[in-house]
Formats: sequence, structure tokens, C-alpha cells
Amino acid sequence: MPIIGMVAASVGFATVNVLIKKAIDVGINHLVLITYRHCIAATFLTPIAYFREKKTRTKITAAVFWQIFLSALLGATLSQYFFFIGMQYTTATFSCAFLNIAPVITFVVALPFGLETLNMKSTAGKAKVLGMIASVAGAMVLTFYKGVALTSTSHQGPSTAHAAPPESMIDHHHQTLKWTLGSLALFAGCFCWSTWFVVQSKVSKNYPSVYSGTAIMFFLVILQSASLCFVTQRDTSLWVLKGKLELVTVVYAGLVGSGLGFLIMSWCVKQRGPVFTSAFCPLIQIFVAVIEYAFLEEQLHLGSVLGSVIVIVGLYFLLWGKSREVKVCEIKEGQGNSREDGLRMEQV
Repeated sequence: MPIIGMVAASVGFATVNVLIKKAIDVGINHLVLITYRHCIAATFLTPIAYFREKKTRTKITAAVFWQIFLSALLGATLSQYFFFIGMQYTTATFSCAFLNIAPVITFVVALPFGLETLNMKSTAGKAKVLGMIASVAGAMVLTFYKGVALTSTSHQGPSTAHAAPPESMIDHHHQTLKWTLGSLALFAGCFCWSTWFVVQSKVSKNYPSVYSGTAIMFFLVILQSASLCFVTQRDTSLWVLKGKLELVTVVYAGLVGSGLGFLIMSWCVKQRGPVFTSAFCPLIQIFVAVIEYAFLEEQLHLGSVLGSVIVIVGLYFLLWGKSREVKVCEIKEGQGNSREDGLRMEQV
């Protein structure tokens, strides 16, 4: 079930990312989008949480509340804000490709908290380190090498490689700078999101009421993002949605991207852990690339493909090492139980 849930969530996230990219291109404010989508998500989830966990809801403590507050800040407010900035300066496919380093960052962040282990003397430990190095190398390729276009489009738009001949070196430098800044913003968003997986694993243990915890997190995201928007942007006209695209994006992103998606991820973190859940990031990129090329005629560049392949190879080295360690632990536990049973039989 966790695998099916994460595949379904990946399809939903892919569609959300394509819609958000189009909405950002027409001018919707990032923080307004975050606020509205979580208003929709909170409206959707709160009744479910109230009735489903009415009798089993765990009492929330001050420590748990601050953990949920931090989870909201890292998992939605900051991660989505940086991600939207990165998407604005690059493309939806590239942005999702960058998210593939999230499992590696999650692993590194989880080490100091004891949620993951690393034994350099074992084969599994060496595979994990090799996976981390490969993923970092792939992220560097994604950031600094765009490459030639691998697909052609039937329209001439600003996102195509042959949209217009370069008029000057200044224009080229400006585009390169935007791409680099977008990559840095995406890395910041990945770091926040990866840290969220670790924080959420703590929240799941201390507050097992998944529906209620997620609903509370959504309300905190609304307060955080709205406050940041009012502090940074005084123009109240930003809060007025313009056109069907912005309305559809907000509603779909709220229901699917934040409501169902965050709920599924929180449940999967509780069932299988943070690294397993974040390992499905590559699927989002694949679905986004298919949607963009099939329906929006966006171009795919060599740098994105090459960097993505390197990152994904590194990712699955990391996952292989993790699964190897789990098998070794299970074998050792089985041997330990067999010895205990043997000693008991001898005593009898």
C-alpha cells in the first residue's frame, strides 16, 4: 500500500507542478499561492480529521505543537516558496529533476538524529557513500550544464532553446544567472523539504493522529505564509485571483498537492520511514516531463537528462545500501532469537 500511495501522490504532484509553473508565468504571487492552496487543503482535511479521529485523537502538548510548527515551516512555507522561485527561473521538469537529491539530503540530515546509520566498513555503507557522491555530482551537472535541446516544439515560446537568436552577451549572461539563482533556490527548497521528512518522523511518533496533525500543520502554514506576504508585499490586489488558470491551480494544488499528497506522505513516513518516502521523487520528474512535452510542448535538454540519470543512479545506490542493512539486521535478529530459543530448550 505505501508504494501504491506514493505512485498516486507522484502523479498528483506532477500535475500540480505543471499547473503551478503556468500560474507563476502569468504572475500569481508565490506566498499567495501557498496561502490559498493550504486554505483549500485545510477545508478539505479538517472535517475528515475531526470525525475520523474524534475518539482516538492524541492530546497535543507544547513540545508537539512546536514540532508541528517547525514541520509546517520547513515542509510547506519555506520549501514551497524556494521551490516556486526556482521554478520561475527554470522549468517544471528541471525543478522536479532537482528534487531527486532530496533523499540524499534526507539521509545526511537524518544521520545526526540517529534515524539513519552509516558503517563505512560494510558494503552497504560504501554503497551509501557512493550514492551520495553520485547524487551531488548529478546536482552539479543539473545546475551548471544545460546542454542542447533533445526535443523540438511546434511553437516559438520563451522556454525553447531556439526561440530567438541571442542579441548580446548580456542577455546570455542574464539567462545563465537566472538559471543559477533558480538552481540555488531549488537546492534551498530541497534542503527544507528533506529536513521536513526528519521532523515529520518525530511528529508521527509523538503525535500519531495523522489526520489531525496534518490539519493543524495546514493552519500553521496559512498563518506563516500570509504573515510573510503581508510583511513583504503591501499590495492587497495580489490576493485577487485572475482568470481560470489561477483558480484551477489553487483548488487542485490544495486538494491534491497539499491535502491528499501531504496526508499520503505523512502516512508513508510513519509506515516506512523518511528515506523510503523521499525515494519516489524521480517519479514526479518523469510524469512532469511527459505532461510538459505532450501537452505544453516544452523542450527537454541534455543537461537535465544527464544530471537526472546520475542523481537517480546515486539515489538507488543509497537505497540499495539501506535495504542491504535492513536485511543484515533481520538476519542478525533471527540468529539472536534462535540462540535464545536454544538456551531455553537446554534449560528445560
